[in-house]
Amino acid sequence: MTFDALAATYDERWTNTAIGRAQRDLVWRHVDPLFRSGDRILDFGCGTGEDAAHFAARGIQVHAVDPSAAMVAIAYHRGGFTVGEAIPSEQFDGVLSNFGALNCIADLSETARTFARVVRPGGRVAICVMGRFCAWEIPFHPLRRLRGRSSSSLGPVYYPTAGQLATAFAPEFTLRRVAGIGLFVPPSYVVLPKWVVRACAALDRALAHLPVVRALADHRLLIFERN
Repeated sequence: MTFDALAATYDERWTNTAIGRAQRDLVWRHVDPLFRSGDRILDFGCGTGEDAAHFAARGIQVHAVDPSAAMVAIAYHRGGFTVGEAIPSEQFDGVLSNFGALNCIADLSETARTFARVVRPGGRVAICVMGRFCAWEIPFHPLRRLRGRSSSSLGPVYYPTAGQLATAFAPEFTLRRVAGIGLFVPPSYVVLPKWVVRACAALDRALAHLPVVRALADHRLLIFERN
């Protein structure tokens, strides 16, 4: 199976679910203040273009890229931003990579160097990745993340720590902030009533940025600044 095979049902299975919506809103809460109207950003691993559409609606110029041609095709039809399968040789005010696109890459040092080539000094890079520990996942898959790598039908999945990510992005970037995404809001395979998800999201907003507990979230959001 490839991401092309998931494209047609991706929004139904994740983007438009209560959990998917709650986790994405939590990411936007942290990332929205980083960029303003007129800025130009790169959406790396854009999927079906949900994030790109959100930022384009705020007056931000977005170029979205994804290695899946089927995902790119769906994102293209949203309109409002440019889409491709490769990173252009242009200068951006920042990069967003949301919900695990970077978990598919074994060595992130080259990715960091690529971002450094296209992000202006002072620009921000926000990456949301699945972390090494997830409190929600322990009852379901207690060892899957702890080893730092697992296998899936889509290929290997890697779970870097915040320290490993900071090392991979240095010296071109400085880590400015870390927050948990999905500390109380569970992973997508957990089924909860919508009102419970809303309550969990409120707890995330209040607590998931705190040291130690943020390491137990489904995802970690790391915000870097280009040196």
